Amino acid sequence: MPGLLRFIGHRLYTTWSTFWFVLPFVVTYPLQLVLVRKPAWHRHLHQLNRSWSIFIIRMWGMPVDVVIKKPLPPTQPCVYVANHSSYIDIPLLFKAIPGFLNIVGKSSLAKVPLWGPIFGQVYITVNRESAVSRGRSIVQARKSLAAGRSVVIFPEGTISTKPGEEMLPFKVGAFQLAISAGVPVVPVSMPLNHRFLPDVEGSLRVRYSPLRVVLHEPIPTTGLTLEDADALKQQAYNAIASEFRPEDAGIPEASRLPRPNLRHKAARQAQRAGSQPLPSSSVS
Repeated sequence: MPGLLRFIGHRLYTTWSTFWFVLPFVVTYPLQLVLVRKPAWHRHLHQLNRSWSIFIIRMWGMPVDVVIKKPLPPTQPCVYVANHSSYIDIPLLFKAIPGFLNIVGKSSLAKVPLWGPIFGQVYITVNRESAVSRGRSIVQARKSLAAGRSVVIFPEGTISTKPGEEMLPFKVGAFQLAISAGVPVVPVSMPLNHRFLPDVEGSLRVRYSPLRVVLHEPIPTTGLTLEDADALKQQAYNAIASEFRPEDAGIPEASRLPRPNLRHKAARQAQRAGSQPLPSSSVS
């Protein structure tokens, strides 16, 4: 019985979470289509996305602990670098980081029906397999910083294969960008997102889990050259990894309907037939 209740609970919570993720988007979609038309309105569209993120996280019922170790001046653009462990990383960053942000996301996001084209116009997309696309994304990010709009980058490039335990090696582009633009780097740890929505191929697995976002102390880049990019990268990597805890590693197991105990079932059938229970070796 406990296994059956757990299975039903997982299914109900997954359905609840999906419903509240989709509904606000559907309701606000006409407004998003209007706001996406002019770049001057994109700031308002980003605020709408932030409100959407805050609302859905509240409806999911999860406590979110946001820690900002040293706030930046509101007018100071910077490069936020975060670990990547779940598809809720972007909504959680929208909730945690103030200001008009620019997200660097993979080009496949722009192909998601309805939402994708909007994302592709408001934020930066990149095909990491294409040198031309990577170069174009860096130019766009540099322009964004020059305009006072902070940039968020996932330096792993994709979701980690060992979320909450080990990050993929960081790519150096984000740190070269920060140095060349002369802006601080802010490491961001999200050590628990994979406990809520893990990246599992072929299935949607949602589990109730408290979440935590840590915005570490900004790392200044004043006086650094591109030769310092690798050291800056390692410093940010260490800061993000410092929030990982061994007990939070790994992803939640899939929920399955409990299977009947075949050995006990065979024994009961044998007893009803008036014979001796089957020996344990005869039941697989």
